[in-house]
Amino acid sequence: MPVKMPASLPATRTLGSENIFVMTEQRAKEQDIRPLKIGIVNLMPKKIETETQLLRMLSNTPLQVEPVLIQMSSHVSKNTSREHLEEFYHTFDDIRETVLDGLIITGAPVELLDFKEVDYWDELCRVMEWSKTHVYSTFHICWGAQAGLFYHYGVDKYVLPEKLSGVYRHNVLIPTSRLTRGFDNPFFAPHSRYTGVREKDIIAAGLSSLSTSSHAGLYIAASKDRRQVFIVGHAEYDINTLDAEYRRDTEKGLDVRPPINYYRDDDPNNPPEMRWRAHAHLLFANWLNYYVYQETPYDLANLKTP
Repeated sequence: MPVKMPASLPATRTLGSENIFVMTEQRAKEQDIRPLKIGIVNLMPKKIETETQLLRMLSNTPLQVEPVLIQMSSHVSKNTSREHLEEFYHTFDDIRETVLDGLIITGAPVELLDFKEVDYWDELCRVMEWSKTHVYSTFHICWGAQAGLFYHYGVDKYVLPEKLSGVYRHNVLIPTSRLTRGFDNPFFAPHSRYTGVREKDIIAAGLSSLSTSSHAGLYIAASKDRRQVFIVGHAEYDINTLDAEYRRDTEKGLDVRPPINYYRDDDPNNPPEMRWRAHAHLLFANWLNYYVYQETPYDLANLKTP
């Protein structure tokens, strides 16, 4: 799938070097196709890295996608330049009148804080409330999933005994779900977090539990109408992301274990092994196709909301 991106966006060069088809804005204007407008609320500190990871995932179907990068104006980023944010990002005030086919809300390294202690929590709540009427389907990732579950359904997170980090074996619970169509059973996916949500709370809230792990717990949940999707993990991660996080934590003197099922022979002196790429691309492709493209109208002004 061609992803419509500014030629100067760093991800454009990176993905082009990987032989991933990206389309400049000028070329997209010459095609008589309405791209899917997918907002990305990027809450991660290293925004360029996260942009690239997500755009890589969105590039693997025949559908044309136009990403809309969104930042929290109530938070000052310490790891991404102001120039990059000003050139490529919108604030919520910029897009509050816009209607989107889909929205992605990323994770964030704030999970040990109570939700209301996060400096941009009120603004994020406004985005999540707005998404009910201006977005067809919202895809929440890791802390973004925990935030969405808490805001929309009152499902709270809980602190794990120690950091969960590694690549875990998962099972598909509902084989007929379109979101997991084509998945191997079992399949592998990365997690990196200090908190979790309980599957029983998900079910009590009326959501569908689509995939769990005996070690990592809940992985995929969704609302019955497919308008809200929650991924309590990081399918979008690159092969070296968990390694970089582990090295960062150990350099800080934190008592963390090496990510499990990740390094060859579980030895952090060996290189990591990539065993989730196919599932990750399929997860995003299924969401784009079955939960977004097949459901949204050609004219987004006709978007039906609950």
